[in-house]
Amino acid sequence: MPSSAAIPSGQGCRHDHYDCNLQRPWRRVPRPLPHPASCTPQNPAGSPRLPHRGLRLQPLSPCQSCGQPHRLLHACGNRHGPPCQHQKARQWLPPQLYKQLPGPYCLSTFPIPATLRPVCRSHPRLAYQAMFKASSDALKRLARDARFLGTARPGFTGIRHTWGRQLQDHPHIHSMVPGGGRAKDRAAWLPSRANCSVPVKALSPGYRAIFKEERHTAGLGEQIAPQGWPTPWNMHSQGTPHGATSLQSLAPSVFKVAISNRRIVSLQDHSVTFTSRTPGSARPRTTPLDVLELRRRFLQHGLPAGCMKVRHVGFMSASCAINTPDIRRMMAAPNDATPEPPATPDAPSPPFSCPHCGGALLGSMRGLPAQEACVETG
Repeated sequence: MPSSAAIPSGQGCRHDHYDCNLQRPWRRVPRPLPHPASCTPQNPAGSPRLPHRGLRLQPLSPCQSCGQPHRLLHACGNRHGPPCQHQKARQWLPPQLYKQLPGPYCLSTFPIPATLRPVCRSHPRLAYQAMFKASSDALKRLARDARFLGTARPGFTGIRHTWGRQLQDHPHIHSMVPGGGRAKDRAAWLPSRANCSVPVKALSPGYRAIFKEERHTAGLGEQIAPQGWPTPWNMHSQGTPHGATSLQSLAPSVFKVAISNRRIVSLQDHSVTFTSRTPGSARPRTTPLDVLELRRRFLQHGLPAGCMKVRHVGFMSASCAINTPDIRRMMAAPNDATPEPPATPDAPSPPFSCPHCGGALLGSMRGLPAQEACVETG
């Protein structure tokens, strides 16, 4: 049977075939020959062992019902590979949906100005830690203010991204903030406005000041010119009636980096074409890039070892003494209403099934001639 690392049928990328895969730009540019010192007794010449011309070892899974062969894509487990973290994203989403609270949410974005991004790339670990601390402390400071919310115990979830729509360097944090917080006595729920929990005009200077303080604490404040700090930090905040919708849209990008296979349209000569969208438009546009430029943009989003991408703060943290069902009862107590049940994700399609007849797939491995046809499943 296929291994647990295989991508389930119908849940992978639509363009995961050999010509539109992110592996192709890496194979298109020839790699240098290995050093003679790297030769082993099993490979004394030091040259890579290639399969017989016209044959390629493929994991084929024939259907038990119709007999049609399918090729299942198997993940290597690297967190930077587009198809390698799909199963982890499916396992991560249901517990997060259970923790979501009913009512409106506010999705706030904390970016870094373009003038400061090159300096942050030189010390990515310290920069990402400063971004998380600055965004969380700025939200907590304003949440304590009685003019906005007046709670000493807010809660939210921060998700860090480092890429833009065209793979450019664009570090930012998405914070999902519930519309309210617990009172100081932990016995009541204080709701906020439906459109936003705290104002963006007050949040932006606080975020910038805390980030600047963290850079100076780490001894890296002198690397940024004084004229770089007055640059406007264009923050964005948007209200949403349900937090589950925003979480489901952000969940795939928690376990992927920069681009997915489905966005790659073509690869001709040394040019890769992929789709992207401009801000304010839903129409997909194509962007051609040189192979080396695509590789440069993709590799700059590699994360340092042990660097976190998601952080839960306050009552959204797993170490909070008050659990999510108790908070739901607090929210329903003023109206004597029944607490709303937690949101549940859509039922996933059964894994390892034939897309034509729905039959089970059997795993096998054999050499597939280049001329033999098979159905891509993944």
